[in-house]
Amino acid sequence: MSAGTAQQILGEVFGYTAFRGPQQDIIGHLVAGGDALVLMPTGGGKSLCYQVPAIVRQRAGLGVTLVVSPLIALMHDQVGALHEAGVAAAFLNSSQSLEQSQEVQGRLQRGELTLLYVAPERLNTPRMLSLLAGLHERGLLSLFAIDEAHCVSQWGHDFRPEYRGLSLLHEQFAGVPRVALTATADDLTRQDMIERLKLGQARQFVSSFDRPNIRYRIVEKSDPLRQLLRFIESEHAGEAGIVYCQSRKRVEEVAAALQGAGVQALAYHAGLETALRQQRQDRFLREDGLVMVATIAFGMGINKPDVRFVAHLDMPKNIEGYYQETGRAGRDGLPANAWMAYGLQDVVNQRRMIDASEVASEAFKQVMRGKLDALLALAEGTGCRRVSLLAYFGEGSAPCMNCDNCLQPPELWDATEAGRKLLSCIYRVQQASGLSFGAGHLMDILRGKRTEKVLQYGHERLSTFAIGADLSEAQWRSVLRQLIARDMVRVDFEGMNTLSLLAPARALLLGQGQLWVRMATPAAPRSRQRPQRTSVQGLAEASLNAGALERLQRLKAWRAEVAREHNLPAFVIFHDATLRAIAQRNPQHLQALEGISGMGTKKLQAYGADVVRVCTESG
Repeated sequence: MSAGTAQQILGEVFGYTAFRGPQQDIIGHLVAGGDALVLMPTGGGKSLCYQVPAIVRQRAGLGVTLVVSPLIALMHDQVGALHEAGVAAAFLNSSQSLEQSQEVQGRLQRGELTLLYVAPERLNTPRMLSLLAGLHERGLLSLFAIDEAHCVSQWGHDFRPEYRGLSLLHEQFAGVPRVALTATADDLTRQDMIERLKLGQARQFVSSFDRPNIRYRIVEKSDPLRQLLRFIESEHAGEAGIVYCQSRKRVEEVAAALQGAGVQALAYHAGLETALRQQRQDRFLREDGLVMVATIAFGMGINKPDVRFVAHLDMPKNIEGYYQETGRAGRDGLPANAWMAYGLQDVVNQRRMIDASEVASEAFKQVMRGKLDALLALAEGTGCRRVSLLAYFGEGSAPCMNCDNCLQPPELWDATEAGRKLLSCIYRVQQASGLSFGAGHLMDILRGKRTEKVLQYGHERLSTFAIGADLSEAQWRSVLRQLIARDMVRVDFEGMNTLSLLAPARALLLGQGQLWVRMATPAAPRSRQRPQRTSVQGLAEASLNAGALERLQRLKAWRAEVAREHNLPAFVIFHDATLRAIAQRNPQHLQALEGISGMGTKKLQAYGADVVRVCTESG
């Protein structure tokens, strides 16, 4: 079970010539029987880290690798991809009939499987545990791989209680190595994962969290739907993307609006029937140029490589969620965009959800508030987005020159005096009436608006009335967001989002410290004409000559037919990069396909003759 064996499998089975980043070290450690915790960004090649050891150990007679995976769709596509590569793999989940489950269990008991994918709920059943105990007694249980392992932590962005039961792997199957893998975990989540999964002695492999091909852009909300549409039309017309919204209602509204504007868009949320959700997810994976508008119910494990953008129309809960979701863009390594629109109401809504929880402890709520504040700091920040994002995960970096703040540094204005005025207004209002009021009313007072409510309470007589008439409402909201982010102002959700002062406000009121706020950028008018642009795929294919481009189109058409026959996404058959390499080489015989990245032995045997035929027919 040497590294050479793993290298051989990498080429023979998966068609790659070299490991990426820490893959080789991780694989060697697991092949030797060690436990591991692997943090690797989306698109970094986590699956190979357990798939290659699974094959090596199975060939050495050590039995099956069990992969714990939270999503049926992910299991289906990964097993399909392994079948295409000639690996004996199967899954057990609720989508199967009794007969299908029994057939898989029979293969498992007979030692015919290299990898078996199961959901955590299925793993914890007496039947499954009994099957595994039998394999363990026979020495045929090789490795446990826990995918999306952040789900075990209450501090993670996608906590799933059923993952807590996975501690039994250590307790009941001593000696079987375990690897926990995730793309997202800050220090707190990481420590919780180690404790919950009993991985205290495991070797930790932490890759860089940087996704250099993703351009981060965060804008202040003005007319968010119009902003989103302008973003898609100007930069991603006809390309695949994901738009995240906070509520099911908002998802439906945005999907309808995009469809009305000529964008191929689908809605996805937990309120839809299971069959319809599955149908739409399958369409997104298999068709080109679709935009999925979704709640966070969609996305984990989505392996579509050509997602060109991820847009957040509402602010996520924390940086982990933001990073995980934006990481679904550009898995093929080509340029992609992460775009987010945020506003004061996003902060208010997220704080409300934290504070309104009846089951969470105060300590838990405090951690969640801190995570939200970190995301707000990222949004409001004036420095490099990537530096701030990576710093959150404990990684140092230099300015990237591939985010909005680097490419177009924001102007700042000294909002110290404005901050004092707002804090003073909150204080004067409470002092005058013994009541707290919301942001809109306070801004009316500051801007000198004699509304019915202002006159009703006599707030036009306050010393703070009209002292902020020189600032726009958008500027006042920027100031308020900063004061909330700095814990100077509290939003009381039980009191209709009313504002009150917190202890840190005292220092600013006494003239201690400064408050700098980024200048709001005026929204550009929407063009009546759809801009002409070259897609990322077009740029990737620009180096191909006319003959190679024709071959590429024919190869894509052939691949689409094969994918439909196999009921798999096209990229599972061959990635676009592999097809481009084939089109460039123009093979006239099977030997000419050897060495092309992604062309393993099984695929060469299964598809080589057809690929050569398509190329020779193209001339």
